[in-house]
Amino acid sequence: MKASLYIVSTPIGNLNDISLRAIETLKRVDCIACEDTRMSQRLLNHYQIATKLVSYHEFSDEKVSDRLLDAIERGESMALISDAGTPLISDPGYRLVNEAVNRDIQVVPIPGSCAFVAALSASGLPSDRFSFEGFLPSKSGARVKALEALKKSPQTLIFYEAPHRILDSLKDMAAILGEQREAVLARELTKTFETIKKLPLTELHAWVGSDANQQKGEMVVLVGGYEQPEYEELNSSQEHLVKLLLNELPPKTVSKIVSAHFGMPKKIVYQAILNLS
Repeated sequence: MKASLYIVSTPIGNLNDISLRAIETLKRVDCIACEDTRMSQRLLNHYQIATKLVSYHEFSDEKVSDRLLDAIERGESMALISDAGTPLISDPGYRLVNEAVNRDIQVVPIPGSCAFVAALSASGLPSDRFSFEGFLPSKSGARVKALEALKKSPQTLIFYEAPHRILDSLKDMAAILGEQREAVLARELTKTFETIKKLPLTELHAWVGSDANQQKGEMVVLVGGYEQPEYEELNSSQEHLVKLLLNELPPKTVSKIVSAHFGMPKKIVYQAILNLS
């Protein structure tokens, strides 16, 4: 094969979820860089692939990257795979690919399985706009801060989560994003105990908490995007000014004055005025 770096997607659970092109590529390259040689060897054994495996993971230093890319520059072909799914999605492959691009080494994608894409396709949440956020911070304070920054994002939010943190994360999501915000837990996708459950966040938290089995395995959490409410309640200063002005002026004029004074949309002020009456 041409001396290039091939980014090869592998199954996320069901071993049949691999393309013919991926199998052919893994058979023909000179070596395969992977996160865990023992896990990847099982896949290679299943498809009778005898290609040499080399280790490349999040703790690999620059010397390892240089050694792999030097081999490609000498004329060898190399595939990069992750433990499961598409490389670079929440794994360390970015560093290797970035350096390959910087060296003018051709990078060839071999597309296939990806857990968050599979989850989104079956979630029932809007898929025209979405944001993949990877893993949230493990500590509650940092996690809350990250969720606060996403609170009013209009697109579907997608997270990976570890089993031992799923309940804490769902609790924080409900508190920050809203208890009634629609959410989906997609667990163990393509595997024997695959689960895809859609509920409001607070109910999803309770459902997961009531069943220890739902606290195990590979997890994707999807949360519906923020929807602008039909109206927003006025704060005390805004409401006080509205009431004073309504004694002398019609609602439409009041909404124009208050919206200009506080920098708010007129329709929100006008709707709030109607709700006061």
